[in-house]
Amino acid sequence: MPWGELTRARVVLTLKNPRYTGAFVYGRYRNRQRPDRAGRYSCLVPPGEWLVLLRDAHPGYITWEDYEENLRRLRENAQAYGVERRKSPPREGPALLQGIAICGICGARMLVKYRAGDNALYSEYRCERGSTEKGLPLCQRVPGTTIDEAISQLVIESVNPLALEVALSVQKELRSRIEEADRLRRTHVERARFEAEQARRRYMRVDPDNRLVADSLEGEWNRKLRALQEAQKIYEEQRQSDRRLLDSQEEAKIYALASDFQELWQSPTTPHRDRKRMLRLIIEDVTLIRGNDITMHVRFKGGATKSLTVPIPLSYWQMRKTSPEVLREVDTLLNDHTYEEIAKIFNDRGWRTRVGNSYKPVRIMRIQERYGLKSRYDRLRKAGYLTLQEMAQALGISPKAVQERRKRGLLKSVRVNDNPEYLYERPAAACFVEKKVGR
Repeated sequence: MPWGELTRARVVLTLKNPRYTGAFVYGRYRNRQRPDRAGRYSCLVPPGEWLVLLRDAHPGYITWEDYEENLRRLRENAQAYGVERRKSPPREGPALLQGIAICGICGARMLVKYRAGDNALYSEYRCERGSTEKGLPLCQRVPGTTIDEAISQLVIESVNPLALEVALSVQKELRSRIEEADRLRRTHVERARFEAEQARRRYMRVDPDNRLVADSLEGEWNRKLRALQEAQKIYEEQRQSDRRLLDSQEEAKIYALASDFQELWQSPTTPHRDRKRMLRLIIEDVTLIRGNDITMHVRFKGGATKSLTVPIPLSYWQMRKTSPEVLREVDTLLNDHTYEEIAKIFNDRGWRTRVGNSYKPVRIMRIQERYGLKSRYDRLRKAGYLTLQEMAQALGISPKAVQERRKRGLLKSVRVNDNPEYLYERPAAACFVEKKVGR
């Protein structure tokens, strides 16, 4: 093989090649006729169907066990391609269900897509099997933020002292039953050993000249030895599985974990990858179905299931859309207040925008312009208020003199906007105020 740049395809082919274990293999691929007989194609066959497999035929770089472990990792880490794709390992990114989300329509594993916005990453779970393989539209796409919040709450509720106490009580009951079963299996082994010893004694006491009886007793002894060996094998295998039971110290550690888990899970310093690893210790996979709402079927480790329903979150433009209540209030307040004053009123009330920000004057101005509300200037003009030039012409004085009289309180005016721009009442009312002050 010529030397060249290392590529992903070359790495995968190397890991899948049993030659590097020191094995000689023949028949890994089979040529088969196409159904339309337009030609032949080559396909990889399982190891059990290889024609020749000789392990340790020559020095290898890795062991056969390492080779099988590499194949298992490749199957688990497969991403978007291939029929045998499995859940992917935890990676960076806030999507909790990355690699364990399953499409509830076609059954394929869903991919994660991220969108950057507002200094954060927004996730979306997408089923692209039909789109990738057959050019079909996306099977379904589900926003991830609401789902991740629901899953986080479910995990926190699942890992609590009460739930763990119930689980450990069940564990204790199972332990007592397993101990009883272990006692019965041990009794079975002792009985098989006793019968084998009895058969041995009968064989040792037989007259060697009586070959027929001796052969019969020897056969019986061999059968009892095989039964003893089988009973011991079953007993040891079962004991290995029974050792997974928790002892008292591990129970104490689990109770401590329940009190610390929520703090650890919600800590901003906990990496997303570690949070996903913890999730996979509890949840096997989650099936997503998008309809009028989003339905989640959660499958826990051990086989328990739970179904959740969450509303479909608002789209980006819906989140930015002003609520009817705010719109009506802006329309009312524009009669007597400027943008800055309206923003201050909203903030004093504790109102926030759709994305949680405080109101600013420019936000009020954009609401007025976007929804076609009549501006404060137009409202005042319709009510009969005059501009600076019109007021100066009506009084026969200069605009500067009008401004001086406004500052001295001789003319009644209203502020139009957040800039120092004013409109004035009609001259009759203004002259009346001036004459009254002069008296």
